[in-house]
Amino acid sequence: MSAQQALSHASILLREEQGGVVTLTLNRPAQFNALSEEMLSALQESLDDLKQDETVRCVVIAASGKAFCAGHDLKQMRANPRQDYYEALFARCSRVMQAIVNLPVPVIARVHGMATAAGCQLVASCDLAIATESATFAVSGINVGLFCSTPAVALSRNVSPKHAFDMLVTGRFISSAEALSFGLVSRVAPDAELDEAVAALTASICAKSPVAIRTGKAMFGRQRSMSLEEAYSYAGNVMACNMMAEDAAEGIDAFIEKRKPVWKGR
Repeated sequence: MSAQQALSHASILLREEQGGVVTLTLNRPAQFNALSEEMLSALQESLDDLKQDETVRCVVIAASGKAFCAGHDLKQMRANPRQDYYEALFARCSRVMQAIVNLPVPVIARVHGMATAAGCQLVASCDLAIATESATFAVSGINVGLFCSTPAVALSRNVSPKHAFDMLVTGRFISSAEALSFGLVSRVAPDAELDEAVAALTASICAKSPVAIRTGKAMFGRQRSMSLEEAYSYAGNVMACNMMAEDAAEGIDAFIEKRKPVWKGR
């Protein structure tokens, strides 16, 4: 990557780290943080880097300005009216979403304003999501003649088929309360208390054994695609391996001895 590209990535995607919590902030507020080619590249680069960093405990995806993310950059898309371009763009976006899913630590969406189309897909791809009471969500490509096919993949893995398809064919906005009831977000906070809610959740995660958290994220995602019998067989093996970790022994001893555990991360 050239120095100019690195500078561009740093300006459109801000990174902050504190106590093992890494916050990636989408920073194109004038464009409602649309997922341009450059934004997708910056996200991919950051996620690839975080995957290798064993000091990271969890990741927060946030956004600047009035909105979380308005989806793909439609002006950039219309400036390149070729099918091969669109195929490459959607493949790039899909890799970013899968990188979030495959990150070894929990990823939390911090949602305010609106999250539409691929922005809603971004929320659905995160392990957890905290939204403000005023936040709204939609997969609204249908309103411009485009069915949100790639967002549908993540959306349908979060909410029931009927709720997902309703959103996809109507393009209607849903409230954060509906998003919570549908399963698209995990928590809703008053607008003025969003940062406190995110901090409380990240603190809770960071207080747990890093071995157990990483083991749990990998196991949880993988077992969902298995049959019930396969899932139990796999889960039993994972849990037995987890029991052999020093953190598991320390945690159980601390519970028995009525003291706070001291995690070693192994």
